[in-house]
Amino acid sequence: MNKVFIDGSAGTTGLRIVERLSARDDLEIVKISEENRKILEKRAEAANSADLVFLCLPDAAAKEIVPLIHKNVKICDTSTAHRTADGWVYGFAEIANRRDALKTATRTAVPGCHASGFISLAAPLVEMDILPKNAQVSAYSLTGYTGGGKSMIAAYEDGSRPISYDAPRAYGLSLKHKHLPEMKAVSGLEHAPLFSPIVADFPCGMAVSIPLFKSMVGGADGKTVADALAQYYKGEAGIKVHALGEMPQDGFLSSNMLAGTDKMELFIFESDEQILLTSVFDNLGKGSSGAAIQCMNIMLGLDERKGLE
Repeated sequence: MNKVFIDGSAGTTGLRIVERLSARDDLEIVKISEENRKILEKRAEAANSADLVFLCLPDAAAKEIVPLIHKNVKICDTSTAHRTADGWVYGFAEIANRRDALKTATRTAVPGCHASGFISLAAPLVEMDILPKNAQVSAYSLTGYTGGGKSMIAAYEDGSRPISYDAPRAYGLSLKHKHLPEMKAVSGLEHAPLFSPIVADFPCGMAVSIPLFKSMVGGADGKTVADALAQYYKGEAGIKVHALGEMPQDGFLSSNMLAGTDKMELFIFESDEQILLTSVFDNLGKGSSGAAIQCMNIMLGLDERKGLE
């Protein structure tokens, strides 16, 4: 039986991982006392007694503990600290043969939520030479507030919150969102996207969209793009690609339509000159703890979908 330690188990992602793993009979969770939870040496000791460690920490804390963890102990880091770092495998299993790399990885960076949506759409198109590497694209993302962690959750669930919380709120207005480096590097694009994230008053769910002019993809039409994505993800249990123009019966794409699941669904729409790509998933599922569990399963040689919904 594999032993797993969750460093940072009190945070939003950590709590979700603990909840998921506690229901499994093929893993043993390494415990640490409350008084030792903030002592670096004690955390490292617990980590080194495990087969795999989840780091559910701020970037600085993740970087601090990694050198103290033995090379034979596998790490899944959910922070942004190592997503573009040398020697780390980016944990989006479904693209660019990364599943094979994860099978032998000892250091894995779990993808960011916004980045997962963007990469699921852009990376295959770049890899298949449909979207040029030098394309300058834009993207926007509508997310539930749980992606902001404990402080944002508390703010949104506070009964005396400002009225501004009732409406969607654009953020990342400095155009320096922390997911941009991985969005650029992993997609294969030479330029980071012009990215606009938006948080709204619902707990879980996310829809990431990339609007394109057909001239940006060599004049390819929507069916070409939809068919290419469908072929790319053929056989993937966790990702569904809808046929061109297919949408929910009411004609709306709701960001929370996959809340509570670990799945991702891709939608493709077109007009005479434009194509709209949208990736819908749960920011705490395929966008966070679900992705982390998927990476762990692969790294430990377990059923990849075990414990995923």
